Amino acid sequence: MTTRELQRPAPPAPHSDTAALLPGLLVTAAGVAGAFGAHRLVGQVGVLTWAVLLGAAAANLDLLPAVARPGLRVATKKLLRIGVVLLGFSLSLVSIAALGAPVIALVVVTLSTTLLLTTWAGNRLGLGHARSLLIGTGFAICGASAIAAMEENAEADDDDVAVAIAMVTICGTVAMVTLPLLQGPLGLTDTQLGAWAGASVHEVGQVVAAASPAGAAAVGVAVVVKLTRVLLLAPVVAGVSVLRRRRAAEHPGAAGDASLPPLVPLFVLGFLACVALRSTGLVPAAVLTVVGQLQTVALGAALFGMGTGVHVPTLWRSSGRALLLAVLSTLVVAGVSLVGVTALV
Repeated sequence: MTTRELQRPAPPAPHSDTAALLPGLLVTAAGVAGAFGAHRLVGQVGVLTWAVLLGAAAANLDLLPAVARPGLRVATKKLLRIGVVLLGFSLSLVSIAALGAPVIALVVVTLSTTLLLTTWAGNRLGLGHARSLLIGTGFAICGASAIAAMEENAEADDDDVAVAIAMVTICGTVAMVTLPLLQGPLGLTDTQLGAWAGASVHEVGQVVAAASPAGAAAVGVAVVVKLTRVLLLAPVVAGVSVLRRRRAAEHPGAAGDASLPPLVPLFVLGFLACVALRSTGLVPAAVLTVVGQLQTVALGAALFGMGTGVHVPTLWRSSGRALLLAVLSTLVVAGVSLVGVTALV
């Protein structure tokens, strides 16, 4: 054996990477199973919301072994992107077009107003651009999925993501419970309540829970309106990316612009491709059912992992301004959409 061969590092043991990831993947699987079980017990709270809550509980009760961290990180990043791609199969352009131009315009105006005002207010409160943009994106579009899609273009760190996820979970849960209670006092029809829930509540599961007291027809309207917001995720991410590239061109030496992310992340393009495929009507209903379950599992696993990054004592000490912004954003998205719903639906 030569001296060079003696100095050459030994190759890694086979499957060493898989072995390092396995504990975290098993913990993630247990978290998803727990979220489905909790949803069966308390159906008003969706699987994805339960996943975030259980992840946060596991982390803050010191139930997560350190050896699980690598697998959790991989599951969070990879499965979230897979879940967003599969989310595209929930949307049909035909169903969205059936809402009519006034309702679609209402969704666009509500989303744009919420995103812009939340980001502006967050900067004024001193939260920083990244955290303000993530909270605005989550509240305006589709909660944690939107936050994850925007993370790279927002130049956000793990703390920014954790705060945004916590805010959207707290306020989305409150909105889910509050909206049905306001139907009578506001004199809303069942269809109007469904449209309001779809235009203002964050996660799809929360939207379904908010509209359910008004019946199946209201839930149908709520889901289609909500998914119209989800469809706008791609152009919003692309728009932020364009602005970031323009800033980089104007200030070529700015930190963080040396390696810009793609104009639209590949998984967002995959989401759009799935929307187009669903809209052809060629995908059998049985396949869509299976894909819907896979999408929930993938997003649930990712959100459980995100939940483990929520450190309650840190949030308690440092998120007062973030909570204020979240409340303001909730009032904006609920108020603008309510005005539109009462006028147009």
